[in-house]
Amino acid sequence: MSIGLHEVQDPPERWPEIMPIKGTDHLELIVGNALQAAYFYMHVFGFEPLAYSGMRTGRKDAESYVVQQGKIRLVFTSALSPDSNLLHHHRIHGDGVKRIALWVDDAAEAHEGAIERGAVSCLLPAEYADDLGQVVLSAISTYGETEHLFVERDHYHGAFLPGYQPWKLSAFTSRPVGLQHIDHLVGNVELGQMDQWVKFYEEVMGFTQLITFDDADISTEYTALMSKVMSNGNGRIKFPINEPAPGLKKSQIEEYLEYNGGAGVQHIAVATNDIVSTVSTLRARGIEFLHVPKTYYDDLRSRVGDIDEELSALRELGILVDRDEEGYLLQIFTKPVQPRPTLFFEIIQRKGATSFGKGNFKALFEAIEREQALRGTL
Repeated sequence: MSIGLHEVQDPPERWPEIMPIKGTDHLELIVGNALQAAYFYMHVFGFEPLAYSGMRTGRKDAESYVVQQGKIRLVFTSALSPDSNLLHHHRIHGDGVKRIALWVDDAAEAHEGAIERGAVSCLLPAEYADDLGQVVLSAISTYGETEHLFVERDHYHGAFLPGYQPWKLSAFTSRPVGLQHIDHLVGNVELGQMDQWVKFYEEVMGFTQLITFDDADISTEYTALMSKVMSNGNGRIKFPINEPAPGLKKSQIEEYLEYNGGAGVQHIAVATNDIVSTVSTLRARGIEFLHVPKTYYDDLRSRVGDIDEELSALRELGILVDRDEEGYLLQIFTKPVQPRPTLFFEIIQRKGATSFGKGNFKALFEAIEREQALRGTL
């Protein structure tokens, strides 16, 4: 793997950055069975095997499998030792995102600056090396037990990181579905904690608040939530942060917090250049998406204007559409991808739009409520 994985056209910088971030390096998920999880994401979501770390590389406490599609890298890690802290983490939270790794020029400087501005360290800066070069890693804590790992990798030319070896499957045939990069990552936090974490991203990481949604924007007859979208200076990293709002019944955020054992990453939004093709392929491979009533499409043209896609295809697949001043977007949400009603994926295609689908919130949250009702948690 070359560093070209991250190479994108530089957008204009919108404000000075106290912590320059080049992009998302990878996401690490703690799971019950890393090998099986990796195979699921390869055979269903179309990822390719990239790297492995475990007993065959001299690691005795845990094993990790890394998969890649486009600029997206996912690391699945599970415990090998019965006294591993990973087992405790998995017992509390189930399968989910533990580390959001951010690609930086200087991991030590990023860590030092974050600590000076109030962050809590969970990994001091350290160099890791093998015959293919060296990296510097450091990490800080964010909401729940989630961490931000800073990765300085410009002098490394291996498959992934030192301690990993290339993972190759001679009989495996790659079948990508067109996923390109991570568009945004959504975190759920407890009632009254959203502004605390907004302040953290502003003061510690130099992010700015792009959009605020309150319970008037994101509500149904029964439930509501509030959300604020944080972004870094070059716009490559976007973190919406949700908290529950008072409602007549248990909201999706409250359900998430209960089954996740606290705050954490609720969903991963991944971008595609052809959402109809991507979703059609994922559905054919067994991925289940939230159901949207056909009536949603009755007045779609009048709500969003002209679009390139065939309305019949969007209706058949359940893809939502919204427009802002810059263009329009198409989006759809999977059901949870593990037994607990926690982590799920959003598939998104942007055609100029920079927003997050405010016009779809009501239809989306009613769809989520229908799933909650089936689970008996609404």
